[in-house]
Amino acid sequence: MRALTPEPLTKLAFAPFGDVVETDGTAGIEINQGFASRWNALANIDITSGGAAVNISLFEARPRPQPIEILLMERHPLGSQLFMPLQDKPWLVVVCTNPHDLSSYRAFTASGRQGVNYARDVWHHPLLVLGDGERFLVVDRIGQDNLEEIWLDQPMSLMMA
Repeated sequence: MRALTPEPLTKLAFAPFGDVVETDGTAGIEINQGFASRWNALANIDITSGGAAVNISLFEARPRPQPIEILLMERHPLGSQLFMPLQDKPWLVVVCTNPHDLSSYRAFTASGRQGVNYARDVWHHPLLVLGDGERFLVVDRIGQDNLEEIWLDQPMSLMMA
């Protein structure tokens, strides 16, 4: 079984797969009479072709047994999918350019202050968390069949550093 080790999530490393959603390194705009800040345009939400609507949902996840086996990859051909953690705890991201080419896989450790927006058609593993009951705000496309899954012939093991 091939082992995959996560690297830190950065905008540059993740760029081929979508957007890293974070405020670090950007300037917010002061709003609400100075009692709040706002950061605009943190991700390219791509879901509205064909008259589809935006879906904002809440996911609550549980950790998978260690070592984590990568058995399945999925993608969304009709739109992007954004995950933003609602707690400041690290979580994991696994992506690839071709699910049949094990050398194309990348794994990232995201901080609890980083989200990801998977671009349309990007292969990724379903949500991977390290703690019980972790919650995520998810922005994606509602309606129509927007999910493709591939079960891997050769599973990989995600090795924590």
